[in-house]
Amino acid sequence: MALLLYGHPFSSYTQKVLVALYENATPHEFRSLAPEYPQHGAEWLQRWPLRTFPLLVDGGRDVVEASIIIEYLQLTAPGPVRLLPADPMAALDVRFLDRFFDLHVMAPMQEAVAGALTRDADKQREAMACAVEKLDRAYAWIDGHLAGREWAAGDAFTLADCAAAPALFYADWTHPIAERHAALRTYRARLLARPSFARAVDEARPYRELFPLGAPDRD
Repeated sequence: MALLLYGHPFSSYTQKVLVALYENATPHEFRSLAPEYPQHGAEWLQRWPLRTFPLLVDGGRDVVEASIIIEYLQLTAPGPVRLLPADPMAALDVRFLDRFFDLHVMAPMQEAVAGALTRDADKQREAMACAVEKLDRAYAWIDGHLAGREWAAGDAFTLADCAAAPALFYADWTHPIAERHAALRTYRARLLARPSFARAVDEARPYRELFPLGAPDRD
């Protein structure tokens, strides 16, 4: 039975898993949770009533949480691109960077988005101010970390880059990365040029109007 992935093309965490699947050309069936596919939503909720996605279904096993799904794929469907290093300490570094992008880039971006969805001007300003403060700190740290590196953890594309791609994509829409962070801006551009992420971005283009802060006319 083919792997099934339930998610939404515009979802950052869905894109994170799609990048991993596309990197290794892993056979799977994508079941979009967009409103035009109500049957997929019903199947997803039956399997995972906590209402988060993506959800990977592999036969009788349901796997949730994007980072866990990617680790599961490496264990069960490995390909030529190894997304977790074999060396345990190197793998720990990759897992740290994965957490960094999820917690310190993706999460503040989502705070700003949640504020915008309230339609309350005061809450919107407060959420954006909080997000900007957190993102500025994160941008500064990762810009320094990236000096001399092609990818987040070094020379190889890993789980950390799967996390970084959608996180930085949407974060820069929310609070643009300053020109002084040249290494980070170049890294984001390199991620956008990576075929796996470029494909995920293209598949999500029809849904850009969903971005509550307004999708910029770029990328």
